[in-house]
Amino acid sequence: MTSLKDPVTVLSGVGEKRAGNLAELGIQTVEDLMTYYPFRYEDIQEKNLTEIQDQEKVTLKGLVVSEPVVSRYGYKKSRLQFRMMQEHAVFNVSFFNQPYLKDKIVLSEEIAVYGKWDAKRKALTGMKILGSKATEEFAPIYHVSKSIRQTTLVELIKASFTGYFNQLTENLPENLLEKYRLMGRKQAVFAMHFPKDQEESRQAKRRVIFEEFFLFQMQIQGLKRAEKAESQGLSILYDVEKLKQFTQKLPFELTEAQKRVTNEICRDLRSKKHMQRLLQGDVGSGKTVVAAIALYATATAGYQGALMVPTEILAQQHLESLNQLFDPLEIQTALLTGSTKAKERREILAQLASGEIDVVIGTHALIQENVAFHRLGLVITDEQHRFGVNQRKILREKGLKPDVLFMTATPIPRTLAITAYGEMDVSVIDELPAGRIPVETRWIRPPQLDSILEWVRKELAIGHQVYVICPLIEESEALDVKNATEIYEHLQQVYSPEYQVGLLHGKMKNTEKDSIMESFKEKELQILVSTTVIEVGVNVPNATVMLIMDADRFGLAQLHQLRGRVGRGADASYCILVANPKNEMGAQRMKIMTETNNGFILSEKDLELRGPGEVFGSRQSGIPQFLVGDLMTDGNILEVAREEANKIWQIPDWQLKESYQGLSESIKIEDPEGQYFD
Repeated sequence: MTSLKDPVTVLSGVGEKRAGNLAELGIQTVEDLMTYYPFRYEDIQEKNLTEIQDQEKVTLKGLVVSEPVVSRYGYKKSRLQFRMMQEHAVFNVSFFNQPYLKDKIVLSEEIAVYGKWDAKRKALTGMKILGSKATEEFAPIYHVSKSIRQTTLVELIKASFTGYFNQLTENLPENLLEKYRLMGRKQAVFAMHFPKDQEESRQAKRRVIFEEFFLFQMQIQGLKRAEKAESQGLSILYDVEKLKQFTQKLPFELTEAQKRVTNEICRDLRSKKHMQRLLQGDVGSGKTVVAAIALYATATAGYQGALMVPTEILAQQHLESLNQLFDPLEIQTALLTGSTKAKERREILAQLASGEIDVVIGTHALIQENVAFHRLGLVITDEQHRFGVNQRKILREKGLKPDVLFMTATPIPRTLAITAYGEMDVSVIDELPAGRIPVETRWIRPPQLDSILEWVRKELAIGHQVYVICPLIEESEALDVKNATEIYEHLQQVYSPEYQVGLLHGKMKNTEKDSIMESFKEKELQILVSTTVIEVGVNVPNATVMLIMDADRFGLAQLHQLRGRVGRGADASYCILVANPKNEMGAQRMKIMTETNNGFILSEKDLELRGPGEVFGSRQSGIPQFLVGDLMTDGNILEVAREEANKIWQIPDWQLKESYQGLSESIKIEDPEGQYFD
């Protein structure tokens, strides 16, 4: 009995060695081979000399009018040359390093050659010989390796269809095929490899993209429902009156967006269902206050809260912020980082285990084995994409299914949010607190730096402070970038003794970093030269200028984070990008930064320019690698697939209905420890 799950070794010509080479491409079964789709197609329909452009890839058909000659040069290099005639026009054809093609070229016979046309030389650089009957219009092009050539792969794919075509079964419900006029699965899979024409190729691709996105959404939404159904999470019945009093005593009015997301989180806390919520908010939108309200609510119900952040500077700052909001008689807080002294650490661990500490703020030190909680109810991770999947999971397992809130100031484009975080509920703070003046952003070239430093002197003269950010600490031969040490020394020469300059970078000890940061906060330093260690969360309202050297070395999200370190007070603030981009993408990033302060718009642009893997780092982003679908260009299909998946999951016992049998067999809701899920 044959099956699509049969190993590729069942096919003629595939032994153990070739099977190993195919496995390197991710092809292990017959089904893997049939769904190993081309990444592009070459148009190989025959063209006439009169209708082609210079450097165009074309197929030219004609008569061979000269004997093929192979000339050799260099080490193992060769050139095969002959002449062809189409109607009355004669042109040269050359093939490089393919001497074995000589036998296929016969004088006075007709031949079709695919290659690149050089209009000036009236010559074709050949890529492949199609014979005299080039009936196909498209040639599929696959990702291959040194061990597996295009021709070999195409032959194996043809063999898989010969033996297994009828094994392909439909996995989409009939009503969706009709509603969206989608090809059947058999026809689509075949046409992805061997389309008759451009329209069939387009329709096959459309079907396959929808199938990929739809099955993924079915799986991720099924996982979400399974998680909520089986995980009777904690019902954190906080004191409503105390929470009202707490919010009324805040030194500022919450924005409407803050009120909305706070209500969403509080509903989750009281519910018996396990909370997994992503809180998105642009730089400076006030996520910390929302976190404080959630932590306070948790404490009034007799549960503990933990806030995990990526850096010690940020942990210290969050502790200070929370202590300003909490009454020390009501809420006991603690800070646990890698720098916590041994004696103090032992005391904190004992108080966490006994329940004396209500809220602990810390770095990855929170997830070490000997950290035990008395009654952990809420886990919040800030800048959650900085932590790997396993780190977040360990903290979650410190209690009996505590509610989980992920926070990020790196706005995530909607298409990524519903793939990477599809199993979470999403809250968005989409407005800034009243009185915030947008940061003015300018882009200058390096020769203009001296005039900018003079302008900075005016800001310093009225008592403001300045950040100067550099991409590297010390000189690097590999990159022609200004380094922090060199800039620090230069600025000392420019501004001393009138103004004090400090230097901060990742290689310093934590005590040194804390000391320098404290000096900057206390205005003992007027200028802080730093690498990107200050990117996240540092709050110095008196700083009004962010000067970023070699700004084209940073992604849009990182530039936006850095810009968010200024504009935190009542005064007008500025971000100056010093850059001489080497390519168009770098120039585009600079231009976009000067045009908008909206982090969500920037994240969409970053996705367009760099792709999801680059934006988040594929290793821990949770973003699946789709075979055909593209999150940037096919976002509308993803949205439709999500809506349709949601409708099906709302049908009671849909898996038992006959019309969904093919779909049911394609969906497996497994333990969320795989590639896609946290």
